[in-house]
Amino acid sequence: MATESPRWFKSSYSDNGGQCVEVAINLAVAHDLVPVRDAKVSGGPVLSFTVDSFASFVAGVKAGEFGPV
Repeated sequence: MATESPRWFKSSYSDNGGQCVEVAINLAVAHDLVPVRDAKVSGGPVLSFTVDSFASFVAGVKAGEFGPV
């Protein structure tokens, strides 16, 4: 991953129901990466997506492409 440290945040839409992820968008511009991790396991694995892939995922969620929650 990049040499900068990710600055993790959780969505303000999160209801603390235990099914949250955190993202670190501070690496997006310089490294074309959006790291994602489980909010409950801060030292656990991190998945990194390209900015375009993550933006497509977010657009799909907003459009309801993944069904009801």
